[in-house]
Amino acid sequence: MFDIQEELKKLPVNPGVYIMHDKDDVIIYIGKAKNLRNRVRQYFQASHDEGIKKRQMVKHIMRFEYIVTDSELEALVLECNLIKEYTPKYNTMLRDDKTYPYIKVTVAEDFPRVLFSRKLKKDKAKYFGPYSSSMAVKDTIDLVNKIYKIRTCNRNLPRDIGKERACLNYHIHQCDAPCQGYISSEEYKKRIQDIIVFLNGDYEKVITQLTEKMQQASEDLEFEKAIEYRELINSVNQIAQKQKITNTDGEDKDVIAVSSDGTDAVVQVFFIRSGKLIGRDHFNVRVGTEEKKTDILYNFVKQFYSGTPFIPKEIMLQENIEDKEIIEEFLSNKKGSKVIIKVPQKGMKERLVELAYKNARLILTQDKEKIKREEGRTIGAVKEIEKLIGLNDLNRIEAFDISNINGFQTVGSMIVYEKGKPKRSDYRKFKLKTVSGPDDYASMNEVLTRRFLHGKKEQQMIKDNLLDKEVGSFNRFPDIIMMDGGKGQVNICKKVLDELNLNIPVCGMVKDDNHRTRGLYYNNVEIPIDTHSEGFKLITRIQDEAHRFAIEYHRSLRSKTQIRSVLDDIDGIGSTRRKALMKRYQSIDKIKEASIDDLLLTDSMNLMAAQNVYYFFHKDLYEDNN
Repeated sequence: MFDIQEELKKLPVNPGVYIMHDKDDVIIYIGKAKNLRNRVRQYFQASHDEGIKKRQMVKHIMRFEYIVTDSELEALVLECNLIKEYTPKYNTMLRDDKTYPYIKVTVAEDFPRVLFSRKLKKDKAKYFGPYSSSMAVKDTIDLVNKIYKIRTCNRNLPRDIGKERACLNYHIHQCDAPCQGYISSEEYKKRIQDIIVFLNGDYEKVITQLTEKMQQASEDLEFEKAIEYRELINSVNQIAQKQKITNTDGEDKDVIAVSSDGTDAVVQVFFIRSGKLIGRDHFNVRVGTEEKKTDILYNFVKQFYSGTPFIPKEIMLQENIEDKEIIEEFLSNKKGSKVIIKVPQKGMKERLVELAYKNARLILTQDKEKIKREEGRTIGAVKEIEKLIGLNDLNRIEAFDISNINGFQTVGSMIVYEKGKPKRSDYRKFKLKTVSGPDDYASMNEVLTRRFLHGKKEQQMIKDNLLDKEVGSFNRFPDIIMMDGGKGQVNICKKVLDELNLNIPVCGMVKDDNHRTRGLYYNNVEIPIDTHSEGFKLITRIQDEAHRFAIEYHRSLRSKTQIRSVLDDIDGIGSTRRKALMKRYQSIDKIKEASIDDLLLTDSMNLMAAQNVYYFFHKDLYEDNN
C-alpha cells in the first residue's frame, strides 16, 4: 500500500521529474522540479492552491514516483520526452501532431537535386523552411526544376553516366541530362547556386534572367519559347507575392500568441525565415479553466520545440514565461547555437505579436461556433431522442440492416454511433449462414443472435482474463438498438434479447409509404417526431448509414464475383431471367419442383430456356434412364 504522506517525507531535494498515477496506475500528470521535495509536497498542502484543474488531479493521485536528474535543464528535457510518450490527462497538451515540409538541396552530391522533405537531417544537405503549405513547397520545386532544368532522378552520378538512356524529362526539355554527360558538374553546380539564391528569396535576379530570355526569344520569332518564359515569370511573381517582407534583418523568427476560452485555447505561430513571413499555423491546446496565457505559452514552447526539427534564432512571445533562461538553454543546446526568447514591447515586432493574437482569437471564435453547431447535430440530437422516448445516457447506438437481391447472398450490417457520431471502427458485416431466400425477419434474427452471442463470449473471456477489452470487437453492448422498421423488426430484436437474457432498449425507426422516416416505435407506441429537429435528422442519418453500409458490402461481394447462383450455370439464363425466376419462385428448391409448362409462365422465359432449367435440375434422372 502506497502511503503518500510517508513517501513525501522521503523525497530528495534534488532537481528531477515527478510522475503522478491514478487508481488504475495510469499516468495522469508529469512535471519537473528544481527541488523535488518542495514541489511535490505543494500539491498536498491545503494552503497551496494551483486552481481547479490541479485540485481535481490531486483527488485522483494514488501514488507518485520520481526521477532525479543532475540539473533543472536535464529535468526539462526528460519532462518533455515523458509527456510526449504518455500524454497525461492533466498536462496541458497540444492536440495537433504536425510535421512541416522543407525544401532539401543535396549540395553534397556531384549533381545535386531539389527534393521535398519532412525531416531535417544532418546529412550535409541544405534545407529551406519549414513551410506551412506542402502544396507551396511542391509548386516551388516544380518551378525551380523548370527554370534550371535539373535532374529529378535517383541515379548515382557520375558513376552511372551513360549507362542508361535519358529519361522523358530530357526529351521534353525539362532536364539537361547530366546522366548522359551533356552538362558538366561545374555548370550544373552553378545552377544549384542560383537555385539557393532563389530559395533564399532573391527573386529579382531570376525574373531579370527570364525577362532577358523572353525578349530574346521574341526577337528571334520563337514565340512559343517566349510564352514559356512569360509563364515562368508569372509563376515566380506568384511565389514572391506569397512571402511578405516583415523586417530587414534577415533573421529566422517564430512569432507566438495565444487566445484562450475556458478549456480550449488556440496558439498561433507565424514562421519568419530570412526576414520573410513564409507561413503560419495554429494549434489547438487542451487547457484547464484557470490556466493563464503565460502557462499555456510555457507548455506550448516546451512541447512544440521538443518535437520540431527546426528551431529559429529568435522566438517572440505574447507574454513572459516561467523558466525562460532554462528553456533558452534547452533550445540552444538542441539547435547548436544561441536561441533568444523575447516579449516585444513596441514597433513592428510588437505589432506582429498582436497580429498573431488576433488570428488566434478569430480561429478560437470560429472553432467554438463550429463545435456548438456540431454538438447540436450530435449530442444535442441524442438529447432530443432521449426526451422523446424517456431514456437517459444514450451514448452508444447500434443499428442493423439486411441487404440482398432476390434472396441471393443475403448480408447484414451493424453500424455504431457514439455521442451522435458514427464510430466506423466498430462497424461490422455479416454474411448470412442459415437463411436462404429473401426472409428479412429470419435474416435479422440470425444477425442479432450472432452479434450478441459473440459479445457475451468476449465479455466472458475478458472476465477470465483471456482477452483484453480493447482487443474484442463485440464486447461493448449498446445503450439502445435502433431497428429500421416498426413493430415487426422491433419484436424480432426483443425476441433475440429475451432468449439471451439481455435488457437493452429497442426502438423502431418507422417509415411512411414513400420510404421516408415519420416517427419512432417504442414500448408498443409510435411516437411522432418533428421533421425539422436535429433528432429527426440524426435518425435519418442512422437509417441511411445502416442501409449504405449493407448495400456497399453486398456490392463489394458482387464485384468480386462471390455472389453466384446455380442458375448462372444454365444455358440461356442471364441476369434478367434469373431475377424473374427468383421473383416468381422465391427459392431454388421451388424452381427445382416446377414443370416446364410452369417455368414457361415466368416473365421473359421461352421454351428452350425453360427446358434447359428443367433438364439442369433433373439431369440425373435422364442419365439414369439412359
